Amino acid sequence: MKRFIVPGIIFVLVAAAAFVMFRDEDRKTLTAEFPRTVSIYEGSDVRVLGIPVGQVDSVTPNGTTVTVKMSYESDIDIPADAKAVIVSPSVVGDRFVQLTPVYTEGPKLDDGAKLDMKSTSTPLELDDIYQSLDDLTVALGPEGANSDGALTELLSTTADNFDGQGAQVNRTIKDLGKLTGTLENNKDELFGSAEQLEKFVNTLARNDKVVRRFNASMSSVSDLLAGERDELSTSLSNLATALGRVQTFVKDNKTLLSRNVKGLNKVSKTLVKRRGELDEILKAAPVALSNLALTYNPGAGTLDTSANLENAAHELTNNPGLFLCSVVGQTQKSDALCDLIQGLLPRTGTYGAAAVDDPTFNALLGVAR
Repeated sequence: MKRFIVPGIIFVLVAAAAFVMFRDEDRKTLTAEFPRTVSIYEGSDVRVLGIPVGQVDSVTPNGTTVTVKMSYESDIDIPADAKAVIVSPSVVGDRFVQLTPVYTEGPKLDDGAKLDMKSTSTPLELDDIYQSLDDLTVALGPEGANSDGALTELLSTTADNFDGQGAQVNRTIKDLGKLTGTLENNKDELFGSAEQLEKFVNTLARNDKVVRRFNASMSSVSDLLAGERDELSTSLSNLATALGRVQTFVKDNKTLLSRNVKGLNKVSKTLVKRRGELDEILKAAPVALSNLALTYNPGAGTLDTSANLENAAHELTNNPGLFLCSVVGQTQKSDALCDLIQGLLPRTGTYGAAAVDDPTFNALLGVAR
């Protein structure tokens, strides 16, 4: 049994050593320079979002700075622009190094990277706070701002001014609180308005030349109106008078105007219904008026026209088909009616492609010649 215990113990020690060795190799290192490292020691935590991911390996003073070497788990990604911040969870107690911000995407911090003092920060120490309060007290004391009694006079004057105004001051503070609450509740709208205003300003900046020309044009218009202000004033006065008279006229004749508007509405509807005929009149009227002007005889004061009835009678007697086709062709451009007319006439002689027996009305009416 003893000969199994000794090899087992050796195996466990070798495994533990291998685990420590490989665990150390499976870590990343980081070196940071701090102006001071109060309560940071070897073994202090290295955290991300408050969660321990590594530890401080060494703290080495280096003149006016302190070099802190730390290591963290290799599967933790740190952004390339990360900062190392010493965080104090309480006034008294150990502190830890926080790597911030948390990695989301983009370049990563390399293994063995170094951060200078621009990328590190330390908490404000309690002694620094006390020293700042002491410096403020000295600055406001008799060796500072109150060396000639200015601070005392300021406080006395302020006390005199606020004497008896406690209610108003209290109300002012409450109103200021309501204002800040209103701004807080409408911060989205406020920031949205500011964003839109920024876009508007940027648009004006991008169109600076156009805006300048617009301003120049407005200036020219202003100068023109300034030069014509008397005439403009007179015109506006006359326009006001005219509008007053129109108002009086409409008021006195509103019944008649209403009746006329109704009648005009009927006329408009009639014109809409007869827009085809109206269009034809508008097309034919210029030609008709021109022909009427040409028929006027200024010497005799008469309308002289030639009806050409003899030729029409001759054509109607000798070739009624051609005459009827010419009359029908004035309104019907197709040959359908002409074909119909020729189909009704007796077919003797020739008319176009058709033949008629007798091109006179005697043949059409069946009267022997």
